[in-house]
Amino acid sequence: MPYTDLPLELLRDYRPEVTEPRDFDDFWSGTLAESRAVGGEPVLSPAETPITQLQIDDLTFPGFGGEPVRAWVVRPAAASGPLPTVIEYNGYNGGRGLAGEKLLWAAAGYVHVFMDTRGQGSGWGTGGDTPDPHGSGPAVEGFMTKGIDSPETYYYRRLYTDAVRLVDAVSGFDFVDESRLAVTGGSQGGGISLAVAGLVPGLRAVMPDVPFLCHFRRAVEATPEPPFTELVRYLAVHRDVEQQVFSTLSYFDGVNFARRATAPALFSVALMDGIVLPSTVFAAFNHYAGAHEIEVYPFNGHEGGQMHQWLRQAAWLPAQL
Repeated sequence: MPYTDLPLELLRDYRPEVTEPRDFDDFWSGTLAESRAVGGEPVLSPAETPITQLQIDDLTFPGFGGEPVRAWVVRPAAASGPLPTVIEYNGYNGGRGLAGEKLLWAAAGYVHVFMDTRGQGSGWGTGGDTPDPHGSGPAVEGFMTKGIDSPETYYYRRLYTDAVRLVDAVSGFDFVDESRLAVTGGSQGGGISLAVAGLVPGLRAVMPDVPFLCHFRRAVEATPEPPFTELVRYLAVHRDVEQQVFSTLSYFDGVNFARRATAPALFSVALMDGIVLPSTVFAAFNHYAGAHEIEVYPFNGHEGGQMHQWLRQAAWLPAQL
């Protein structure tokens, strides 16, 4: 696969102007306040698993509108006292899978929380357990155009709110040190982690891995592979709604969250990525408000660094926590 974007020397200085709504902060503070006002308590129960050296719990917590969202919580079985915690968000159309599929962070001594993604979980992996009980107007199959006629109804409003409410829920557990929280994720999960970083004060680290959902205008116009092409197909049919579509998307653009994020960040990018263009990653990276660094994988596609990147994260994270 050839390089998919600008040369690296240009990417390092790529800092485009990205549309930011005037009411961006009010929109998100109101959205989160509404869901927090609904209340509800997280519920933990032991998972059915043959794994004995790690404690695995099934978590249900109140997300957007108080609606139940699932997650796995994995931690060292013999640990005492509150532990640093890594909250992870998943890639596009994946679910939380089965108990015990993700053990690395817990094996390294952290509490690891892996959020299910509402309505997703049937594109790859071993499934999800959280429905999205909201309808939509006309949409292309997938999630990128679901409810896109307004920011209030757009799918990612619910998903980003779920992600923030998970931080709220986890912060109250007695085995979690709420002063040492990190968020991470790959692809869609990386984009979600950027949103959380811009919405939740007090995080200690952010690790967006080949993050999706950034610089929507360039991504839609130039990305050759799905799922950004869902938006292209929608606009090819609905020829008169371009302005409204990009207005909606501006409330969910990772660049606008990056401008507000102050926790130290470790990004990654792959220069042969046809799903998440490197320029969209660097757009968020170069606008990021806090201390930030990036790991570049010149000859990889959207898989990025995989285990190499996890080892890089594991070496970087202790100094932040």
